[in-house]
Amino acid sequence: MERKKKFARESLTTMTEMVFPNDTNGFNGLMGGKLLYWMDVIAAIAGQKHSNSLVVTASVDNVSFSHPIRLGHVVTLKAQVTRAFNTSMEVHIEVQATDVPNNKIVESHEAFFTMVAMDLNGKKVRVPELIPETEKEKALYDGALRRRQLRLILGGRMKPDEAQELKSIFDMRQ
Repeated sequence: MERKKKFARESLTTMTEMVFPNDTNGFNGLMGGKLLYWMDVIAAIAGQKHSNSLVVTASVDNVSFSHPIRLGHVVTLKAQVTRAFNTSMEVHIEVQATDVPNNKIVESHEAFFTMVAMDLNGKKVRVPELIPETEKEKALYDGALRRRQLRLILGGRMKPDEAQELKSIFDMRQ
């Protein structure tokens, strides 16, 4: 049976939040846990849009904290599925922080989440294949298999010598 296919753009999700005092640490910066919570929410929504099912978070990796987000900033998160495997999907998240009074926007954070599609009984379900269209979508799609193999190795679910995509990067004889 052929799997259904969906375009990457169909999962695109945007979420906007404002940083209030109860979201900050002692330095008036957004608490990392609050940002991770928002990222988890948007990753779940993007995953649900792609899979048409409930999803759970399987892994979070490569969260890079480039710039602090301050009290009063407007935070915009964008998420999109980059590749679908059997029951899991990689979701790329980009975070911007806007200092509205000073009209300054910074690219503050980026991450990859892995979401797994589940039915109402908690059983994993197959997800549609993903079709990338833009150059950025194609680049993220192409790199997703390497990132997945690295996640599996770090999680103890794959032996390094089984990671064919990663081997091709480190094989100097080519």
